[in-house]
Amino acid sequence: MAFSRRQRYSAWDGSQQPGWDADEVMKALADDLIEYGDLRWAMRNLMSRGMQMPQGGYMQGLRDMIRQLKEQKQRQLKRFNLDSIFEDFRERLDEIVQMERDRIAEWKQKAEDPENFSDSLLKDIAERNEQTLDELPEDIPSQIKTLEQFEFINPDAQKKFLELLNELRKAMTNTFFKDIENMVNNLSDGDIERMKDMLKALNDMMVKKIAGEDPGFDQFMEEFGDMFGDNPPQSLDELMEQMRQQMAAAQSLMSSLSPEQQQALAEMFSGRFNDPELEAEMAKLAKELDFLNPDGQQYRFSGDESLDLEAAMQLMQEMHEMDDLLGQMQQAERRGDLDGIDKDLLRELMGDEEADQLEELEKLMKMLEDAGYVRSDDDKGWELTPRGSRMIGQKALGEIYQRLKNQSLGNHAIPEEGRFGERVEDTKAYEFGDPFHLHMPRTIRNALNRNGPGTPIQLQPDDFEIYRSEQITTTATAMLVDLSWSMALRGSFQAAKKVALALHNLITSQYPKDSFYIIGFAAYAKELKPHDLPYLQWDEYVLGTNMQHALLLAERLLAKHSAGSKQIIMISDGEPTAHLEDGQAMFAYPPTPETIRATFRAVKRCTSKGIAINTFMLESSEYLRAFMQEVARINGGRVFYTSPEKLGEYILVDFVENKRKKLGR
Repeated sequence: MAFSRRQRYSAWDGSQQPGWDADEVMKALADDLIEYGDLRWAMRNLMSRGMQMPQGGYMQGLRDMIRQLKEQKQRQLKRFNLDSIFEDFRERLDEIVQMERDRIAEWKQKAEDPENFSDSLLKDIAERNEQTLDELPEDIPSQIKTLEQFEFINPDAQKKFLELLNELRKAMTNTFFKDIENMVNNLSDGDIERMKDMLKALNDMMVKKIAGEDPGFDQFMEEFGDMFGDNPPQSLDELMEQMRQQMAAAQSLMSSLSPEQQQALAEMFSGRFNDPELEAEMAKLAKELDFLNPDGQQYRFSGDESLDLEAAMQLMQEMHEMDDLLGQMQQAERRGDLDGIDKDLLRELMGDEEADQLEELEKLMKMLEDAGYVRSDDDKGWELTPRGSRMIGQKALGEIYQRLKNQSLGNHAIPEEGRFGERVEDTKAYEFGDPFHLHMPRTIRNALNRNGPGTPIQLQPDDFEIYRSEQITTTATAMLVDLSWSMALRGSFQAAKKVALALHNLITSQYPKDSFYIIGFAAYAKELKPHDLPYLQWDEYVLGTNMQHALLLAERLLAKHSAGSKQIIMISDGEPTAHLEDGQAMFAYPPTPETIRATFRAVKRCTSKGIAINTFMLESSEYLRAFMQEVARINGGRVFYTSPEKLGEYILVDFVENKRKKLGR
């Protein structure tokens, strides 16, 4: 009996994508990468959940495949009825007995006609057989055992009974071996002897395997390979795995039956080969295979569809294959490693579509590598390239701008006109001292308007028209990001990390003359490179919010810039609880007067160097407000009280609107 494998087909509608865009894959990774700071973890999550593509296509993740396989398993459980195994045997035995009774009736009828049947011997045989059938036990195992000693007078009934016995032998042998038709079909005395030889050789080979010796598998297969079907195992390990699966399936069948049915099936298997030596070798093999842990599962079938013993064994094999595949996929989901999934088994059980989806998942990291977003490092594994970091920042910036658009908030301020800087497309009349960025078409048109058409064209100073240009005041910015554990506890850390990525992307792409530094601070402050931002994590085991150290480090970095404006953007959710004394961080909560004074001194140093401090607070307690108002009074900067959700909009709008631009007059 063949069990259906699920296949799904659909007409081409344009949504089926032959491949996936590396940019979209990178964007799909971004949030998890920002959240966890781990590229492998982010990829694991992507493989688990799959991804929706803007073009309408969808890549299934392992989570979807696991759900589908579980549903497939449930459909099988709701489809079949294991009780039907014994109903099948009952119906077949009843048919065999009835065929024999019909022949007995024919013989008795002929015996009563003196002209056609005068020999009383055949009548005696018929009556004796009839008596045996009348006294048949009710239970199936006892009926089979009785009929094994029964002398049939109906050859067709005898043939059907031998087929039933042969199926029991196959099922018993199937407890250990796969594709065993050649092993048990039409067993003669010589075949049984060869089967005993094979089992004895296999047991000897298993003993050598356990002892760590060369088991001699090639020699074994050379002698007995024809007994293992058209697809024999290629190694002892493969043979052992097949036997483990077969034993587990047999145990599962037993475990899924009622106790009475288990006993009945065991009795039906007992003595099938009528050879105690052969059965002893089988028992020895079962004992030696205990180390493979062939544990069976109990499956609760609740359907109505009937199946015979052979089909039930196949069904148990399939149920175990589904369990094995489920385990492989669940482990792959946990580890983010697809190598442990049996692709052939997945294709067999779930179909080509899911197997192709798995292959697409396997290609994702290679796709990102080919696109230049990630690279492989022997020590670190996969890591982002600078291009990959820029893509993460670009996505973060795009999300913030999209929220600004949805909220109808302002973007760039309208610039004032100035004389010097970068050229723009607008023009103006040339004035002495202007950069001579001549707009030739308009200059010639001015001469033609003055003199009329004709050549040569006579130019005068009043005809000259030049491109306007931006006067850009460069800005050096230091962003101070609180890395204390409270930021993560309140859900603020990821928002601050995303803003830092977005602002870095904005400055490098739109204001390349600006400078941007990132400083993380907890008990101590440290400069962070933009490339490290996606991997940034809070200091989980370090106590302290050392604003003083962060401000001093920012002052030192901004001192490199003698021209333009300088500013500090500080993101935090609490007051300072640490400061430096002789290079060591001193922590105290609530904050001590020494910590507050040290922080104010750092604010004054920044103020004396012309550095504006704009603070974005993610907490607004009364004590914190009083502290921040004093910082603003000393420095002249501003304080914003916002939430993690709105942090990006606040910072980007403030940064852009305070860029001073003047266009040439």
